[in-house]
Amino acid sequence: MEASVQDRISRLQTEHRNLDEKILNGVRNAQPDQIELQRLKKRKLQLKDQIAALQASLVPDISA
Repeated sequence: MEASVQDRISRLQTEHRNLDEKILNGVRNAQPDQIELQRLKKRKLQLKDQIAALQASLVPDISA
């Protein structure tokens, strides 16, 4: 199971980096499409949250 979670994290991180590139390219555009940029940024944040949740699931629960 841990390997599949790691694979999913890796795929999400790749998508996150790709979105980062698209956002940077869009910002550099003379007339950026603000709606598209907002959509990309929202998706990027969703990916970040998913990655964090999956990484947290890999940390063993330590009871005090």
